[in-house]
Amino acid sequence: MNHLHVDGVVNALGFGWLIAYVVLSGSPVATVSLTLFDGHLLSGVQTFAMITGSRLGASFIVLFVGFVYWLRGQQRSASVSIGILSLLVTASIYLPAMALGCVLLGTHWLDTARLGSVGSVNSIVGMMYDPVIDFLANQLHLPDLILFVSGVGVLLAALRIFDKILPEIDPDSSQFNRMSDLVYRPVFMFLLGSGVTLLTLSVSVSLTLLVPLTAKGYVRRDNIIPYIMGANITTFIDTLMAALLIPARVGEPSAFVIVLTEMFSVVVVSLLVLALSYSGYQRTLERAMAWILRDNRTLGVFVTLILALPVLLLLM
Repeated sequence: MNHLHVDGVVNALGFGWLIAYVVLSGSPVATVSLTLFDGHLLSGVQTFAMITGSRLGASFIVLFVGFVYWLRGQQRSASVSIGILSLLVTASIYLPAMALGCVLLGTHWLDTARLGSVGSVNSIVGMMYDPVIDFLANQLHLPDLILFVSGVGVLLAALRIFDKILPEIDPDSSQFNRMSDLVYRPVFMFLLGSGVTLLTLSVSVSLTLLVPLTAKGYVRRDNIIPYIMGANITTFIDTLMAALLIPARVGEPSAFVIVLTEMFSVVVVSLLVLALSYSGYQRTLERAMAWILRDNRTLGVFVTLILALPVLLLLM
């Protein structure tokens, strides 16, 4: 890894973040980080940082989908804002959680955690699309560019279908009022985000669903922060299971402990925010989002910054 200068926590954070941009997914990058750890190319804390970076990069996919939705004629505030909010929530939770996790790894507090052998964990999305992708890539030998363009086309088609099957709502109806009573509760949205991501095993999928739901008025932007928090926790389940396949190393925490520490740290920071300072946290994020969306110039600066930041971290 020396030729990539991935020789520190900051470099590993930027590396995971950047690769997640390239592959438009965080879970494969998190799994690759475990493979590098198994090959003695990353230390335990570097692996932890790379996994954190992969989740920061994964949240960009939601912004990408939001831009696509905007280009399809939706209001910018109802589409792009979800991606921005996803990035802000993920960064504001994961970076403090990363600091906490590094302390926990250094004190070996979770090293005694063990879990027996388990079967493979598959998501509904994976079961549907993996055979198709495998056929196109390995049997038809389609180039990666064609696969990527095809994937974007499938995404657009799925968004169009999902948008059409969502009925129009009457804000004054009794059914909508009952639903709003639930979605305005942070705990409910936190559990909903955790559950949807646990079902799909993809934080990109579970958060992308918010784009059409918000555009249709089912969910307001100020109600989705706990949803994003919950989604950012259960997205680690597949990585946690993959970590069980990697043997422990002398002088380093096991791969399972590294991923478990990531989950535990994110849970602690998220629950502290929800319990102690959620109102202030929400207002801060809303002000930041409003500033970013005030005109196309500030939005362009924000997008340029989040694209350049992982490169700068990798070069430091």
